[in-house]
Amino acid sequence: MNFIDLTIGGRVASRIFQGRTPAEVAQFLEGYPEIFIVYDSRAEVWAERICDALKPSGRLVSVCSIETSEEGKTMGTVLELEDWLLGCGAGRDALLLAVGGGVTTDIAGFTACIYKRGIRFAFVPTTLLSQVDAAIGGKTGVNFKDYKNMLGVIRQPEFTFICPEVLESLPYREFVGGSAELLKTFIISGGPDYLRAVSILSEIYAKNGDFEGYGADIQELVMEAAAVKAGVVSRDENEGGERRKLNLGHTFAHAIEHEARKTGLDITHGEAVAIGIIQAASLADSAFAESLRKDFEACGLPVELPFPLDTLKQAMTLDKKAEGGIVHFVVPRSVGDVRIEDMTVEEALSRLG
Repeated sequence: MNFIDLTIGGRVASRIFQGRTPAEVAQFLEGYPEIFIVYDSRAEVWAERICDALKPSGRLVSVCSIETSEEGKTMGTVLELEDWLLGCGAGRDALLLAVGGGVTTDIAGFTACIYKRGIRFAFVPTTLLSQVDAAIGGKTGVNFKDYKNMLGVIRQPEFTFICPEVLESLPYREFVGGSAELLKTFIISGGPDYLRAVSILSEIYAKNGDFEGYGADIQELVMEAAAVKAGVVSRDENEGGERRKLNLGHTFAHAIEHEARKTGLDITHGEAVAIGIIQAASLADSAFAESLRKDFEACGLPVELPFPLDTLKQAMTLDKKAEGGIVHFVVPRSVGDVRIEDMTVEEALSRLG
């Protein structure tokens, strides 16, 4: 079984495992006297398999299903989970296991962080996006007044269990959206993984989303991306410098998502990130932006802004990464050359014309 250590200050703060089936997660839960499971209703099959593996131990106390969406990623949902834990008598030694995509892990992680001033938690991410990004690094939180992840804390899970099997049942659109975060990670890290990922993802897209025969390749790419993110977080847990690069494309993406919620446009987080990366690259180098545009299109990702730039201004100004009117824009100049450039939103938009 493969694993990656995420170290903070020289100690292992969290561990990322890759196993074969969801049921294997039960072996990592030995030693936790009380286990509570919260799962995305779309991940019910995987949650049931984990529950079946845990039931003989007698340590599984309660299970809770939640409907997940960006609209439901609020303090209201967190408080419902707090009430559930309290009603079940969860103690300080309890562990909350989240099974689902990035919205589920964000909500459940934040719930665990504030319940009785913090209980332990762990993740079984069931989407590509959550396996390579959302479930790794300790960011937890919810949206507030339509602004992404405005309330939250950084605290590492006990472990993250990555199971390739769950990706086989993903709707193709969800898989493609997650691939934007995969490509983002390799743009930041450089090396051959970016070109390899583009080659594999474009072949899958050309075959109308049929990823039969590509399972081993996807597994390797997922763990490579997880290792990159774990390394960055190990060096900069609280986003004082290097970790900011992981926000590549996200200042634009969060503004796009904000506008989409207002107008009713159907766009996923991963799709917004893909568009955001193109815009971020255009801040520095139009030739590189065009190269990324061609790669992303070949992988089935959207690349065109769905709204005029000026409609995104307010949301970008209120981005949680803004400090004193200055936003830390993450600007890719080439694969492996990603820089932080501080500027106002007005300056950024003027560069884009």
